[in-house]
Amino acid sequence: MKLPLGIQTFSEIRNEGYVYVDKTEHIHRIVTTGKYLFLSRPRRFGKSLLLSTMRALFEGQKELFEGLWIEDQWDWNKSHPVIHVKFSSFKYKEQSLPKAIETGLDEEATRLGVELQKGDYYHPLKELIEEAYKKYQQRVVLLIDEYDKPIIDYLDHLNQAAINRDHLKTFYSVIKDSDPYLEFVFLTGVSRFSKTSIFSELNNLTNLTLDFQAADLLGLTEKEIRHYFDKKLQEIADHKQIELEELMEEMRRWYNGYSWNGKTKVYNPFSLLSFLRSEEFENYWFETGTPTFLVKKMKDTRFFKIEPMKASDSVLNSYDLENLNPLTILFQTGYVTILEKYRQGIYIIDYPNQEVKASLEERLLNAYAYDEYGAGKVRALELVEALEEGNVELFIRIINSAFASIPASLWQKENEAFYHALIHLLCSLMGVFIQSEINSSNGRLDAKVETPDSIYILEFKLGKSAEEAVNQIGEKGYFKPYMDSKKKRIGVGINFSIEKKEVEEWAEKVF
Repeated sequence: MKLPLGIQTFSEIRNEGYVYVDKTEHIHRIVTTGKYLFLSRPRRFGKSLLLSTMRALFEGQKELFEGLWIEDQWDWNKSHPVIHVKFSSFKYKEQSLPKAIETGLDEEATRLGVELQKGDYYHPLKELIEEAYKKYQQRVVLLIDEYDKPIIDYLDHLNQAAINRDHLKTFYSVIKDSDPYLEFVFLTGVSRFSKTSIFSELNNLTNLTLDFQAADLLGLTEKEIRHYFDKKLQEIADHKQIELEELMEEMRRWYNGYSWNGKTKVYNPFSLLSFLRSEEFENYWFETGTPTFLVKKMKDTRFFKIEPMKASDSVLNSYDLENLNPLTILFQTGYVTILEKYRQGIYIIDYPNQEVKASLEERLLNAYAYDEYGAGKVRALELVEALEEGNVELFIRIINSAFASIPASLWQKENEAFYHALIHLLCSLMGVFIQSEINSSNGRLDAKVETPDSIYILEFKLGKSAEEAVNQIGEKGYFKPYMDSKKKRIGVGINFSIEKKEVEEWAEKVF
């Protein structure tokens, strides 16, 4: 089975015999119900392949669609010139954005066999549209991939990001005036900037990001995975010596869960294909791009605890460079997703899956601990192993080592914030290796770790006493849900000293 991992060209997938998950029915619905459309999705979600497929469709490359749903649903006697703008190929980091745009459009003009006059950078797009219309005597299809990349790439240099935003605003302003020459316009990107910031002139642009029609346009549903990769899935289950349903359950936990309507859930295609290739559950998607700006923004705003929370559609949908909301960035870049639509304009959001949760929390832990060697995940595993061995004293030493790396000046300034962040992230990351539960009918315990022999219930205190912490475990009945278990139930109360910047005392009690 040839897996199309990292391949973004539709013709290559079809001609070279790679598996293609047929999305043409969804594409047909989209292209026949609107003219000016926009779709935001996280990176590595298939946006480039989508536009490549649309291009082949409008160019009338019928042979590429043989056997697909759309083969007998499309008028192949009519084709359109397609202008395919791919900002990922524009060299704006080596020269100014206007010059990079001009060079990129010149190359597109050469492909289409038309010649452009030299002039101001924003004129070539308008001229290219008009010249392509004249040459082919058909209205033009305009596809723009990663429309926001010159902005997103500079979020850690906001002045340059703002300059590029202004350039792009002028660039896109010519689209509306070109309406008589355009058949269809489709833009994709990661972010959703407000219409006033970039698309003030293109006020007829329809945003499909949260639209039900686009819910499974990108990403892979479980039904699609079962249909196209059934033999491969059974092979992996056999290799791992587990039942197929057990494999599917673990795949759901790691890679499923993305939703833009609160109902339809899809897998990240890059991660799913990476898993099918390697047969190992790893954090594939996060490794394709470390969001240093996002981690810094979250740390600066003390935003480290992600759990089901309410958010309005205005927060999810709009990017404001002058006032960046971490929640907006998290949603639009794929680190949180919609669990359900709560009420009109209000959504419940959370991490989509284990892959994203573990990866982001690892980076946050390293940032809070000032760990330049990136040992957060290793430290979390060591914590679990210490409890598996029944060595609470070693568990405490590992926690103290995490705090020891924080510069004293920063600790004295913001000790409580750092304490809560590090404890939360350490305990949450332990769940990567052993399932942790923190909800109880009688309250909210700090952490629960279950090993093959024991169940540990952990309660942390700041500037109080370990005895008070371990007594709370008993008083709140945190151990009661596990009374029928044959495993040893151990409560551990931990008190942290603000002055000493370490665990001052701990107490252990069997329930």
